[in-house]
Amino acid sequence: MTQKEPEIPVTPAVRALRAAGVEFRPHLYAYLPKGGARHAAAVLQAPLHAVVKTLVMEARKEGERQVLLVLMHGDCEVSTKQMARVLGVKSVSPTSEADVERFTGYVPGGVSPFGTRTALPVYVEETVLGLERLYINGGRRGLQVEIRPSDLQRVLPVIPVKVGIPSERG
Repeated sequence: MTQKEPEIPVTPAVRALRAAGVEFRPHLYAYLPKGGARHAAAVLQAPLHAVVKTLVMEARKEGERQVLLVLMHGDCEVSTKQMARVLGVKSVSPTSEADVERFTGYVPGGVSPFGTRTALPVYVEETVLGLERLYINGGRRGLQVEIRPSDLQRVLPVIPVKVGIPSERG
């Protein structure tokens, strides 16, 4: 008797990947609040650099606000000053948890760039595109999907940027 594969949750991200014909490998794991990419990498025995965080940020310029996604290596942070320079805005900062859900349809800790409620611009640290494989949230806490960077670029209109800095969390 063969062992049955665990049931993959059908999230908007999983639907979007399937609709686009993306080959992906799902990885389910026990979610740890505030564990982030570091916990996912440890549990999946994957390089932290290959676990890609989906960060929901907002750019401000003269009272105007734009919500956007930034895809970043698990062992790096976004230089908000550099991101503001790239966008030509006064400031860039993480958005509120309420806005994370409002714009993406996902809860913090389970945000995927695929299948978001609102179409948002997606910026990606350019070196992410050079990875052989990457792990990215599949649309719920405790679900990472392993894909090729070429599929990320095929499915999403990503904009490569150089805004990553080494994480201070070591």
